[in-house]
Order: sequence, then C-alpha cells, then structure tokens
Amino acid sequence: MSPARLLPWLLRAAWVVLPVAAGPAFDDALSGRSGGVQSAGSVLLWAGWATVLCASLVLHPAALTVVRMGTPAAVVAAFVAALGGSSVGAATAAAVATLVATFAAFLPTIGVAFVNGAAYPNERRFPLRPPGPLVVGPIVVAWTLAVALPATGVMLLAAGRPVVGGVATVAGVASAVVLSRSMYSLARRWIVFVPAGVVVHDPLTLADPVLLRRRDVTSLALAPGTTDALDLTARAFGLAIEIAARDEATLVLVTPRSRTPVTERATKLLVTPTRPGAVLAEARARRFD
Repeated sequence: MSPARLLPWLLRAAWVVLPVAAGPAFDDALSGRSGGVQSAGSVLLWAGWATVLCASLVLHPAALTVVRMGTPAAVVAAFVAALGGSSVGAATAAAVATLVATFAAFLPTIGVAFVNGAAYPNERRFPLRPPGPLVVGPIVVAWTLAVALPATGVMLLAAGRPVVGGVATVAGVASAVVLSRSMYSLARRWIVFVPAGVVVHDPLTLADPVLLRRRDVTSLALAPGTTDALDLTARAFGLAIEIAARDEATLVLVTPRSRTPVTERATKLLVTPTRPGAVLAEARARRFD
C-alpha cells in the first residue's frame, strides 16, 4: 500500500486509541472537580475526539483543516491534565499519544492525501507551504482564538463564572466562525498537475488560479538561488520550485497590504510545495522536463 493510502489509516488508528491512552490522565484531572466541570470537560473531550475522528474519515481539504485544528487541542488538553493533577504515568501516556496523533496529522503526505480526495481523477494536487510570516506566530494566535478560547469559556461557565465565561464563549465562537475560514484557505493552496498543464491555485496570493500549458512550460525544477521568477511563495520556508514558460502569463495578485488586486505578467513563477521531490517526480512522469 502506498504511503498516501496508508498514512491516513495510521492517523485514524492513532486517534482511535486516544481514549484508552489519554483517558486516564483526563479522568485524573477531572476527578475531585465539581459535577458541572466534570460534565463539561467530558463533553468537550468526547465531542472534540468524535469531530476529528469523523473528519479523518473524509479525504477533503475542509476535513484536513478540522483535523489540523483539532489534533493540537489534544496536546494542550494533555498538558492541562498534567498540570491539573493527573499521575505521572497517565500524563506521560497522554502526552505521547496526543503528540503522535498530532505529528501524523501534520505530515506532508497526509496533506497530499486529503487535498487529492476532492480532486478529479486526471489531476494531482500538491499542497503549498503556509506563508512564513504566519507560521512564526499568527497561526498559533488564530488557533488559540478559534479552538482554545471557546473551550475555556465553556469550562469557566461550568465552574460558576458566568460573566467571564460567557464573554469568552461568545468571543470564542465568533472567532471560530471567522478564523476557521482563514485556516481553511491554507488547505486550498496547491500546485496542480492537469492534462493541459500545471495550475497554481493559491487564494492567498492569486485572485484566480493560473494555468501554464504543458507545451509552453520550458522547465519545472528547483529554483536557483539567483532566480528572477515572480515570487508566489508568500515567504514560505523550504525549497522553492521554479516554473518557466515560453510566453508571459497574466496573473492577478492579491496581497494583505493592498485591497485592490494587482495585475502582473511573468514567464517564471516561484512556489513552495510541502513535497518538492514529489512535485518534480510528478513533472517527470507527465513529461514536463
């Protein structure tokens, strides 16, 4: 079985065993608390587990967003449980189990499998790395507001703190509605091989996807250090791919600094896929080189 088919099942298996591996730590942390706190904590834990499990069964970019937003919550919950009085053995088991599941969820091959679940049979999608400026802080803040804040609000309500708990819950739900759409856009950034050529699909940098026809592509390779290609990487970390064509392509760029799209023409484009080696292998298989 290929890694693209096997790894989603390993992710599901790692997530399925969490109630057994991490459950004792959560039970220790909730024991001795008020009935309301125990009930709210149990509901949140089971609801989060079931949501991620269901999402892991659906190979789709939206499901990938749910999985990658939900799995880190398990790691945070295990950390909170360790601070909340769980035994050393139970806390260690919970930490290991949740970290393994989260590590699996963020593997590049997992991303490829999920985004291709919604692809046409004759196309192949490869995710692009997230913009560098987002990785170093904003993504963590967005996750905290969208996932951790509403959960904290519910627990505060259960603990008998209605004012601060209500504010946190309302703010958290509103943040989740807004920010989950932004997180979903990160899962919709691809370089796509289609029968006609190669497409760059990136709603963060392009108003519309751009197609470079295969007969016009002169090279698709790792970018040299002195490349003068139009940079569509959004300053992402990692190896970049340069796509060169004979004729200029017209692109409509969108940037956070400008509210109005900017039209550019270029013969070379620069993108940063999560799996550059797999992109080059697909290019060779489709005779782009």
